[in-house]
Amino acid sequence: MLPSRRGRPARVTAFAALLLVTAAAGALAGCGDTGGLRDAGATAAARSPARLWPGLPPASSPAYDIGEVEHARVEGVAVPGGDIRGADPVAAVRAEIAAHPDDYAGTGARYHETSARMADCGTDDPEDTEDTEDTARDGCPVLRPYYRDLTGDGRPEMALGFRLLPGRLTAVRVYTVEKDRLVRVMSYDDAVSAVELAGRAVVVRSPSEVAGYEYRLQWTWDADQRAMLLTSDEMLRADDGGGDGDGDGDGHTGRPSPSASPSSSSSASSPSGDAP
Repeated sequence: MLPSRRGRPARVTAFAALLLVTAAAGALAGCGDTGGLRDAGATAAARSPARLWPGLPPASSPAYDIGEVEHARVEGVAVPGGDIRGADPVAAVRAEIAAHPDDYAGTGARYHETSARMADCGTDDPEDTEDTEDTARDGCPVLRPYYRDLTGDGRPEMALGFRLLPGRLTAVRVYTVEKDRLVRVMSYDDAVSAVELAGRAVVVRSPSEVAGYEYRLQWTWDADQRAMLLTSDEMLRADDGGGDGDGDGDGHTGRPSPSASPSSSSSASSPSGDAP
């Protein structure tokens, strides 16, 4: 009896069955051992995840405050016609600096040099420099912006970065437009090796303290929170086999930290071909 479909028994005559067996035997004899079935050994038994300490009480609050949701209106930056490409990236950075004087104002501030070098940016838009330069002009810490639809609404967002000086940290920001107002929906500072736009996600690579490894963090738009949320935080082998990256002693913190400063990246790519 041959196996059947949908539980219906298949009926064949004894003669037909004999022909099938004879043909199969002949085919095997002609092929010899090549292609024959072989024992692959014992199959490992499937095991369900083992839960440790099942009696442990559930956590009542997050272990870290890492600024999961970043949604802040940027004051004083115009968005002509609601098109984010018309917003001035340098003005966006200056607005953040003005909003956080403790981080930028005075020689005792952490990023006082960033504030001082903003004078080198003038009023030029980094978008005007579409050659190999990443900054608006020599000395300006603001990197040129990249544009991509990261929210899925058919309009581009602006991915912007700038250097946090002194030191070699980079601040990464994403801005969108709501009711013709510029809104920051992602903010992250770290020692950055590379920044990538992959589909509708922002991927940041940072050097690890462990040789040969790097951190790869991914932010993805969440419509309910109206922000880019950290959806992946991995420690993986670096493509180049090294983890020193751009740290200069300021290694990855191991946890994303909310930042009061605009962000820049040492490398940014736009796979879809959207020009800066």
